[in-house]
Amino acid sequence: MSITDKEYDKMAKKAAPPSPKGLNMIKAFLVGGAICALGEGLYKLFERLGVNEDGVRALVPITLIVLTAILTAFGVFDKIAKHSGAGTIVPITGFANSVVAPAMEFQSEGRILGTGAEMFKIAGPVIVYGSSAAVVYGLIYWITQR
Repeated sequence: MSITDKEYDKMAKKAAPPSPKGLNMIKAFLVGGAICALGEGLYKLFERLGVNEDGVRALVPITLIVLTAILTAFGVFDKIAKHSGAGTIVPITGFANSVVAPAMEFQSEGRILGTGAEMFKIAGPVIVYGSSAAVVYGLIYWITQR
């Protein structure tokens, strides 16, 4: 039995009602902004604690990654992401979540074939292409600075 495109469209619209785009954009903006503001707050906190500039620049992303990993492990980050959508894809928190979530999901399959094999399924391409782009950029910079 085959269905027509028209029938399929009708079924799809019934199954997935349209989302409120305006509200979704506002939520994404607010949550993404809150994550960035948290990063800035951490920056100022570490500065006040007397950490030097290099230390602060290292501690802020590390803290955001650890917080995201903990929130992902307890299922909190997914609930935040469900309501804010793209707002949680601020690069550092989105990346941390994309590594931790599959690792948690597949840990029952063992450390190597579960956690190890699945952990970088989503984040792996980001690492590969990001590193490749950095090498290409570095080469271009090196050639042009000679």
